[in-house]
Amino acid sequence: MRILIVRVSSLGDVVHNLPVLADIHRHFPDAVIDWVVEEPYVGLVKQNRYVNEVIPFALRRWRKNIFSSATRKEFREFLNRLKQNAYDYVFDTQGLIKTGVIMGFARTVEHGKKIGLAHKTDGSGYEPLSRIFHDESISVEKHIHVVTRGREVVAKALGYTIDPVPDFGLLTPALTPEWLPERPYAVFFHGTSRDSKKWPRKNWADIGHILTENGLCILLPWGSAKEREEAESLAAAIPGSRILPRLSITDTVTLTGKAAFIVGVDTGLSHLAAAFDKPTVQIYCNIPRWRTCADWSDNIISLGGEHEIPTLHEVKAAVQKLLPHASK
Repeated sequence: MRILIVRVSSLGDVVHNLPVLADIHRHFPDAVIDWVVEEPYVGLVKQNRYVNEVIPFALRRWRKNIFSSATRKEFREFLNRLKQNAYDYVFDTQGLIKTGVIMGFARTVEHGKKIGLAHKTDGSGYEPLSRIFHDESISVEKHIHVVTRGREVVAKALGYTIDPVPDFGLLTPALTPEWLPERPYAVFFHGTSRDSKKWPRKNWADIGHILTENGLCILLPWGSAKEREEAESLAAAIPGSRILPRLSITDTVTLTGKAAFIVGVDTGLSHLAAAFDKPTVQIYCNIPRWRTCADWSDNIISLGGEHEIPTLHEVKAAVQKLLPHASK
């Protein structure tokens, strides 16, 4: 059986969809699973032990020069690669028009099916027009965790029941970059494009002191000029901490997979840490926590929620509770 997954972005959405592959493999060990994803996230999906081929999609970049001959050439190459294989099942677990269009271009075998979400769920960006590309639309509960949503769509189509604990199937890249310290380290995923998701800068410094006192080096990644400035401010307040160079997705997977401890706001990066089942404190400041929190592991503590910013005391207590896990 050959299956195509269409889940193109963003980082958190891609991470949350990874357990679908392990579910399929558990029930159909010989299934061959391909995945279409935006090109920045190819390095992440390739680290899943159950994926066969990863097909890059570059809409974000193509939009910048949509009428250029180079863009048209790349799009034709994408379509050719997409159509190389005929699939028994094509799953669009994102429910957007653009993912529906990709599904529409994909080839199926005779009696093959193109399957997607039947409706919007709480907090999702579902676009109803995406259903025109489906042979079958699967209904799930409207109040549903994002990880469970994609798993349920595929499980109902293929006729199995999902296990309670998701398996993200991630392998840590066999790399040792020069910027990676030799001693145990903690990562602060402090940056986010939305100010409403941020946690007070002084609080980060206080948590940094606790972790350094416990022998962990604090690493500070960043993804924009503004986040770099914030990292510099934190580095000045946390002795021995390090500002990292700008990292690729593969570098970030390496960083996360080898970390001893992680503290992060609600971003795809902290969800990546949870996917690795690292000792992680997730800090939510402006969205309902139940929707994306990692509630399946004792290694992960999620705090806060919609209009509920976690206090420094709450995060300190969570860090202290998880610190013994960092030595495992």
